[in-house]
Amino acid sequence: MRLRMSGLLALRDYGMSSAAVAATGVILVAAFIGSLLIKSALRRLSLSIQPRLRLPSEAMVLLTRVLSSLLWLCAGLLVLDVWGVGVAGVWAVLASAAAVVGVGFIAVWTMVSNITASLFIGIWHPFRLGEIVEVLPEQLGGRVIDRNLMFTVLREASGATLQIPNNLFFQKMFRISASEEQYLFEFLEKGGRSVVPAERSPAREPMPAASATEKML
Repeated sequence: MRLRMSGLLALRDYGMSSAAVAATGVILVAAFIGSLLIKSALRRLSLSIQPRLRLPSEAMVLLTRVLSSLLWLCAGLLVLDVWGVGVAGVWAVLASAAAVVGVGFIAVWTMVSNITASLFIGIWHPFRLGEIVEVLPEQLGGRVIDRNLMFTVLREASGATLQIPNNLFFQKMFRISASEEQYLFEFLEKGGRSVVPAERSPAREPMPAASATEKML
């Protein structure tokens, strides 16, 4: 009894209450048990759905770590609230930081993906300036008149321009009209002869009739 009283007096001397210490212990134990339950539940879930959905094991490991981290984060915030630390301010700081990181990540990802797509379009040349390109299934198309690091500019028949993000050409199907490019298979199929489109083949001029003198010779 004397030891308990002396221990309580010592806690009070350091500004600590027995209720706060007990609540902290309960929260930590509950968080530990909750993390074990989460791991066990996700393990059973992965064994049941992984053969059907063919999910990689790394995805389940990442999900387990994220949920465990969120659980311990909530436990830490509850402990701070028990000890009288303002949780509202902590939540505001975390939410602001998450918003800044999310917006920055989306902006940087968009810029990097478009610049990379522009580089690959320049290397592979799926279409060239002057060709008619139509993005499917939206059926947005026009004549390619310009391309920069972010957008490919199409001129519609009405005269309006379309700014198509470069990374969209790696996410959607697109149709190229009036393309004169001949692939290797087509070249070999024709016996190594270049195929000139019929509509652009030069018209043959009629041969002049032979004169009477030439007939005599």
